[in-house]
Amino acid sequence: MKTTAIARVAMSLAVAAGLGGAYYLGQQQRHQQASGSATVNGPHDGHDPAAGAELKTGKRILYWRDPMVPGQRFDKPGKSPYMDMPLIPVYEEENADGAAVRIDGRVTQNLGVRTAEVKLGRLEMALQVPGNVAINERGIEVIQARTTGFVEHTYVRTTMETVRKGQALAQVYSPDWVAAQEEYLAVARMPGNPQPELRDAAVARMRQVGMTDGQIRVVQASGKLQPRLTVNSAVDGIVTEVGARDGMTVPPGMTLFRIASLATVWVLAEVPESQAAALRPGQAVMASTTALPNLALPGKVDTILPDVSAGTRTIKVRIELQNKDRKLLPGMFVSVRMVPAGATERLLVPSEALIRTGARTIAMVAKGEGGFDPVEVKAGATAGGQSEILEGLKAGQQVVVSGQFLIDSEASLRGTVARMQETTSGPPVDSAASEASAAGPEHRAVGRIQSIGERSLIIAHEAIPSAQWGAMTMEFAAPPAGLPQGLKAGDRVAFSFRLDPHGMATLVTVAPQVQTAGAKP
Repeated sequence: MKTTAIARVAMSLAVAAGLGGAYYLGQQQRHQQASGSATVNGPHDGHDPAAGAELKTGKRILYWRDPMVPGQRFDKPGKSPYMDMPLIPVYEEENADGAAVRIDGRVTQNLGVRTAEVKLGRLEMALQVPGNVAINERGIEVIQARTTGFVEHTYVRTTMETVRKGQALAQVYSPDWVAAQEEYLAVARMPGNPQPELRDAAVARMRQVGMTDGQIRVVQASGKLQPRLTVNSAVDGIVTEVGARDGMTVPPGMTLFRIASLATVWVLAEVPESQAAALRPGQAVMASTTALPNLALPGKVDTILPDVSAGTRTIKVRIELQNKDRKLLPGMFVSVRMVPAGATERLLVPSEALIRTGARTIAMVAKGEGGFDPVEVKAGATAGGQSEILEGLKAGQQVVVSGQFLIDSEASLRGTVARMQETTSGPPVDSAASEASAAGPEHRAVGRIQSIGERSLIIAHEAIPSAQWGAMTMEFAAPPAGLPQGLKAGDRVAFSFRLDPHGMATLVTVAPQVQTAGAKP
């Protein structure tokens, strides 16, 4: 009786424990469903998100991945264990348009992928380049001695001194000038009216010895000998060279002074070589300088010099500026703004849409329904956030301007997987390509076949001096064209092979060795 009671109590306790466990598990399951927690290894509830996505898109999902860690794959949807973002479905490539990669539209929106249209437009090629003021060499005046003379006094004795037109530079005594004046005065003093031919010849004689028209008029007006004459400046400018000094004798042809006019100046600007082709001589420019902040300086492109700086990859452009008030001085720093005229319409895309790898330039073209295709393009000039496209794109196409690096990484991953699959499946072997890819010289040897595999031979060969090998038995990969028919274990063969960079030996030729009388078996 006691034993029966104990059994009944134990059975009651077991039933109560089972009911309690079931209640606890049910509460836990309801708690997980209410919190909506996602796991990488399984769905959220009884509804399969993968099946829903496949039903919506009509494409089979291959796997799920994190866009920030493209190398990791997941077999179920959910949140990424690396980033606080949902995993992206990767669909089976059944698209007729041949897009390199497809991304779900909701994921594209979450990632902020933006596109822009390829359009025809004018590139804003305004250039702001630095430059330095230099002397306009076309405005340089050289004052030389035409006859032997003596410098009695100089009024300008230093270079870079500012002078005005007509200002006295030096006083010179020249015996040839005196002789020419005496000849003229003798003709002028002749009684009666001297012949005009004699008077004109005497005037020409004074010009020949270097006297100016002003100096000749002084002699004609005064009727007296002018033994000492003053050399004056012919332009407003600065003295760049002084060759005359007090008391020195000057021979014919000697430079007394060199004066540079500052009515116009040159600016030597450095323009990037990629943008210099748009400039033309005569093109209007506008310059400014911090030394004269409120002064606009108009000018024009004088010459594009054939001089490229190897260090900065810039071309020197010579610009002529008006310097009416003589405020621009040689050596001043200026900033020049150039706007090429007559710009034609070009195919333009936002510069941020281009992925520059160094070897090539890529743009991701949107192909609709989440498809994207990497296209290699040839880019031209860039300005104002826009880049010119010379080849690769057409007007009206949509290119990705934000998030293209994630798409490009996915496309690269697809290409890597495809290449791995091709290698595994064993595509047809191109013998020419295989030979070209083989590294190192071709080695020749003889040996005996130990065994024959599907794509290889095991050969016991003699020493091979060209490969620095001793006699041994090793495996050789079959030639690209396959093994010849009729080979069997025990045959003695003559063969040649190459070694790839990893040390793998691949046969080039293999044939039974012809036995000659007295040859070693």
